[in-house]
Amino acid sequence: MTKLVSITGKAISGEWGFDDDDGNGIPVLRTTNFTNDGVINFDDVVTRKIVKHNYRDKLLRKGDIIIEKSGGSDKQPVGRVVFFDGEDNVYLFNNFTGLLRIKDSKSWFSKYVFYALFAKYHQGATRSYENRTTGLHNLQTESYVNNVEIPCVTYDEQIKITTILDQVSAIQAARQKQLRALDELVKARFIEMFGDKDSEMKPLIVVCGFIDYRGKTPQKSEKGIPLITAKNVKDEGFSVSPQEFIPEENYEQVMTRGIPQINDVLFTTEAPLGNVCRIPPFLGKFCVGQRIITMHPKEELLTSEYLECALRSKEFQNAMWQQSSGSTVKGIRSALLEKIKIPVPSMNLQISFSKLVRQVDYLKSKLRESLTQTETLFNSLMQQYFG
Repeated sequence: MTKLVSITGKAISGEWGFDDDDGNGIPVLRTTNFTNDGVINFDDVVTRKIVKHNYRDKLLRKGDIIIEKSGGSDKQPVGRVVFFDGEDNVYLFNNFTGLLRIKDSKSWFSKYVFYALFAKYHQGATRSYENRTTGLHNLQTESYVNNVEIPCVTYDEQIKITTILDQVSAIQAARQKQLRALDELVKARFIEMFGDKDSEMKPLIVVCGFIDYRGKTPQKSEKGIPLITAKNVKDEGFSVSPQEFIPEENYEQVMTRGIPQINDVLFTTEAPLGNVCRIPPFLGKFCVGQRIITMHPKEELLTSEYLECALRSKEFQNAMWQQSSGSTVKGIRSALLEKIKIPVPSMNLQISFSKLVRQVDYLKSKLRESLTQTETLFNSLMQQYFG
C-alpha cells in the first residue's frame, strides 16, 4: 500500500474568481458537474473571470482527478471523485474542489488511482474525515490525502485492472443510454400521435378515480408491507429504491382511503411536485405513503399508458405548476389537480400507443436486469481489486 500523498502530493485548491460579465471567462467545474458514477457532466459549466497570474498551472489535463472538498449530506458523504477526460488546458475547478495530479506517470496510472479512490469513497472512507457545519459537510482534505492508501501493484497490472473496469463501466453506460433512448422514443411517439390532435378536453376528475394519500406519515418498520413514497415515483419509471416498509398489522389503517391497482398512475403532490409513473406489476401487496395521489383511469375513456404520458406532457405540467402553491416547497391540492383538463383522444389511438409502451416496458425490464448484473459485477471487481 502507498499513501496517496506520495502519489499526487497535496490536493491543489481550486479557483472561483468573479462574475463573467462579457462571456469571455474561463470554464470552471463545480460539484454540480460531478456525477455519482465518477464522470464529469459538462452540460452546465459556468464561466468565471480569473485574475490570479498562476491559474494556468491549475488548468485541468487529461488524467487529473478532482475531489469534492465541500458538499454532501447525511446520506451522501463529501469526498466524491471524478476523472477528468476533457480537453487539456481549458477548464479550471472551483474552490469547493481540489485537484489530485499524478507526480510520476511512469509508476502510477492515473485512472487506476481514480478507481482506487472511487472504491474508497463507496466503502465510506471519507466519513471519518468530515467536518460538519449547518447544511454543509467539509472534507479534511489534507488529512485524507495524507492517510488514505492505494494498493501498490505493477504499472502493467494497473493498466490491466483499469481496462477491465473501463470495459464494465462502458457496458453500464451503454445500458443507461439505451434506457434513456427508449424513454425518448415514447415521448416522441406520444407527441407524434397526439400532439396535433384536436381532442376533447376533460377534467381529470371526470376521466379518473382519485385516491389522495396526504396526511400523517405512516409508522415505518424494517420489514413488512412495501411502502411507496414520493421518492419511488420517477418520471423514468417506478424506482424500487429506497425500499421502505410498514408493519403488516398497520396495513388496513394506512390504506383506509382506498387500495390502488397495478398499472394505476402515481402522482407526487409535493417534494417533488409532478413526478408521474405507473404502479409496476411486480410489487405484490403494497401500501402508499403521503404526498401521493393515485389515479385509476376510467376504462372507456383512458388507458393507463396514455394517462401517464399526458400527465408528463409540457402542457399539463405548465397548468399544474400554475395551480401550485407554497413559498419554499411547492405543492398542489387534489381539489385543484382534479380540475385540470387533459385531451381525451380516441380509444383506438390510445390502445395503439399503449401497445408500443408495453413493448418498450418489456425491453426496459430486460435492460435493467442486464444493468443490475453489470453493476453487481463492477462492485465485485472493485472489492476484489481495492478491498
